[in-house]
Amino acid sequence: MSAVELDRGPFWFGGAGIGNLLREVSDEDARAAVDAAWDVGVRGFDTAPHYGLGLSERRLGTALAGRPRSEYFVSTKVGRLLVPGRGDGDDLASGGFAVADDTVRQWDPSPSGVRRSLDESLVRLGLDHVDVAYLHDPDVYSLTDGLTQALPTLAELRDAGVVRAVGVGSNSVEALAAAVETGLCDVVMLAGRYTLLEQPAAALVDRCAELGVDVVAVGVYNSGLLSSPRPAPGATYDYATAPVHLVERADAIADVCERHGVTLPDAALAFPRRAAAVRAIALGAQSASQVRQNAERAAAVVPDALWDDLRAAGLLSV
Repeated sequence: MSAVELDRGPFWFGGAGIGNLLREVSDEDARAAVDAAWDVGVRGFDTAPHYGLGLSERRLGTALAGRPRSEYFVSTKVGRLLVPGRGDGDDLASGGFAVADDTVRQWDPSPSGVRRSLDESLVRLGLDHVDVAYLHDPDVYSLTDGLTQALPTLAELRDAGVVRAVGVGSNSVEALAAAVETGLCDVVMLAGRYTLLEQPAAALVDRCAELGVDVVAVGVYNSGLLSSPRPAPGATYDYATAPVHLVERADAIADVCERHGVTLPDAALAFPRRAAAVRAIALGAQSASQVRQNAERAAAVVPDALWDDLRAAGLLSV
């Protein structure tokens, strides 16, 4: 990507957590998490309307207010509009965020929907522009509509200077593979499919390198399974209880990591950054302590011999 240099510090701050992902987070803890990210050198911040029905964008905008705009990058997403809801319950069961359902999501990949989504995000963020705009999860509603309507609109906004780079964010390898072949993507946000645990997106990552499309790797802990030195009881994978065979695989990887003096989370953060196309990783956090822990892990030295031994053991395919 020529327009934007994505590597903005040790990692990007992922904003889903401060949108009350799975549990409530206080305004104070959310602000402290963003402040801690800034303090450890993070200058890239990712969010989306989906995250807490706008709460993540509002909190991120508040936390970044007053900081020099030229010193940090912000990415957000389009594809889901926020519209009035019933307001008599919460979003936890249907959307995964512990917020009131006075607002709900409405899929809209149309050109007008994309422009409205971006305009409303800028209001919530308190910014006059974002650096990267992603089409969010088009495979969930209509990949065809997303790639033929929303993505060309984002490309027009990029060419007009409204955003600096555009792409698609998804955990679907097939959706991202189709997106990069349009020739319209500067970057893809790849969630959970190129991790230390599994690499079904290996061919996609190689293709991105061929095409000059940058990759931001997210979900590198597979939503929890790789976030501890050993998988904890009830560890999650893709936000559900991890299957036994994946827990056993994570344990086996941890065995090899320990022989090399590194932890499973250390290796999980180091793994995707080995690929030429992976320009950054984004890590979510709901507290300052989680941010600082991520920074320590990101700084860990992981020997090359670890990857050789994992491959030899049949635990790594690339």
